[in-house]
This record gives sequence, C-alpha cells and structure tokens, in this order.
Amino acid sequence: MLLAGVEPASISAAAECLAAGRLLGLPTETVYGLAARADDDAAVAGIFAAKGRPADHPLIVHVLDAEAAVPFAAELPESARRLMAVFWPGPLTVIVPRRPGVATAAAGGADTLALRAPAHPVARAVLAAAAALGVHGVAAPSANRFGRVSPTLAQHVVDEFGPELLVLDGGACDVGIESSIVDCSGPHPVLLRPGQIEPGRIEAALGQPLAPPGERAVRAPGTLAAHYAPRATVRLFTSAQLQSRLADTRAQGLAEGLAVYSRLAPAPAAGLILRPMPLDAAQAAHELFATLRELDAQGAREIWVEAPPPDPAWDGVRDRLSRAAATFTDAD
Repeated sequence: MLLAGVEPASISAAAECLAAGRLLGLPTETVYGLAARADDDAAVAGIFAAKGRPADHPLIVHVLDAEAAVPFAAELPESARRLMAVFWPGPLTVIVPRRPGVATAAAGGADTLALRAPAHPVARAVLAAAAALGVHGVAAPSANRFGRVSPTLAQHVVDEFGPELLVLDGGACDVGIESSIVDCSGPHPVLLRPGQIEPGRIEAALGQPLAPPGERAVRAPGTLAAHYAPRATVRLFTSAQLQSRLADTRAQGLAEGLAVYSRLAPAPAAGLILRPMPLDAAQAAHELFATLRELDAQGAREIWVEAPPPDPAWDGVRDRLSRAAATFTDAD
C-alpha cells in the first residue's frame, strides 16, 4: 500500500507497522529502505527473506540522533562521535563495536554495527513516532532485491515488492546513492564505501587521514564486488573506448537494444538508446539508479557507460557503476 509520507496519519501507520514487527518501505535522502525494527531479530529476518539477501551480510541501523545510537554500541569511539557531530543527520554511516545481545540479526552476527541518522523529514518523523512506541532503531537496507538497482522513488519499491508492502511516498531521493560508510571500530578510521561526502571532508571532520580500505576486514553493507546491477549487462568504458566501440557497432548495424549513458553526445543510430550523463557529480548521483531502471524498462540488452572523471566528487558514482558492471568492466 502506497501512502503519502507527509501525512500525519501515514507517519502513525508507519510507526505502528514497525512496532508490530512488520516491514515498511521508508524514504531516506539516499535511497528508499526496506525497514524493520532493529531490536526484533524475527522482524529483521523478514528483510533478509524479502530481499533474498544472505543473513550474514550486515544492515544499517537508522536512528534519530547520536543519543539514540548509544544503546546499540558497546562504545562510540571518538572518531565516530566526530563524524556524527558534523554529518548527522545525513548520508554518512559509522561502524562501531556492537553492544552484545543487541541487533544481532541486523549486524549479520558481526561484533560491529553500522549506524546512521537519516536527514529525510519523513524518515525522521517515522523514527520519532516509532520511538514513542518503544522502537528506537530501524534496520533498513535498500528496498530492492539483493544485488539489484536501489530504489529512489516510492514506485520503485512497489515494483520490487508489490502492493502488499506499506510504502511511504517521500518523493525522489535527493542524494540518490547510498551513504558513505566509515569503519570507526578499529584504531584508525577506514572509508569502506564512498558516497556523496568527499573523503577530504571526512578527514577534516576526523582531524586525521583515513586509513587504506584494506587495513581492516570488517563486514559492511553494500560492499560486495557485484551489486546495484540492472537486468541489462552494464559495461564501463573510458571515453576513447566508448567512442571507438560505438563507431564499430554503428558500422556493423548492431545498435539495436544498446543503451549509452555518457557525458559525450554520441550520434544517434537506429535502435540505439541515448541518455546524457550530467556533468555535475551530485546530479549524476541523484539520477543514476533511476536511469538504470528506466533503461531496463525500455528493454536495453546492454548499457554502455562512460567512466566518471577521476575526481573525488565522483567517487560514489564510480563505485556504484563499478559494482554494477562487476566482471564486465573494461576500462584502461
């Protein structure tokens, strides 16, 4: 059932749904989440079952603020506190030591836990209303089948899970890609997944450089090599490779069912689907998943994507495209 997210009655219905241990489609500023109360392992198991997600792949627990994060953490390291103070509410997740016996299913059985305070007004209203009913944290991975394209519109969630799921419509997600994830559970903070927030800003908030990703092997959401993939095969090319391959494809008359998502302006050809990639990284992130879904809906067999520029502002988009392309990446 799709409800207008801004209506007080919708917020109350969503909070009651969570309190009862049921699943909810929840808008955030990053992507829509498939939510369940984090303190109920049976409810969280419903997320894994609905998504087809391995039960040992951790989820992010969404809380209202840093105070609400305390009951979930064995400790909140200074690095986590610094990031919370600067970026919460917002698109940044911290991984901290998990309090024993708390949110075990959401953590995938790990002794660490991913925490985030979303900035979306509907998500915050639901968290506040749920807290009044005794629900102080909500596990909410992206509301899509495991490994597939994340949803950035309420209708995307309905398309994934059908009309039986209660979904709050909070409009199009502002950010459009998942949060940055920083592991704060070890001696040095590590950026495990890039997002909208550039690494330099994270390091400025920490007052220290981020450690290389390989320093700690912590399980974290959304970090599998293959992820965020549409039904069509995604291939990632440099600008030069894309131009060369398009020329060959046109010459051979093989453009039918091929989609191109690029900052270039390729010449049209019969059967070729063209989508311009924004020149601005934030706008590209905002529309990325919706574009991949649209190209799937148009029946694209392959999606050829121009690799983003080597600029930190594009790190989040580059990460999602690399995982969507997985073994099909073919860039210099």
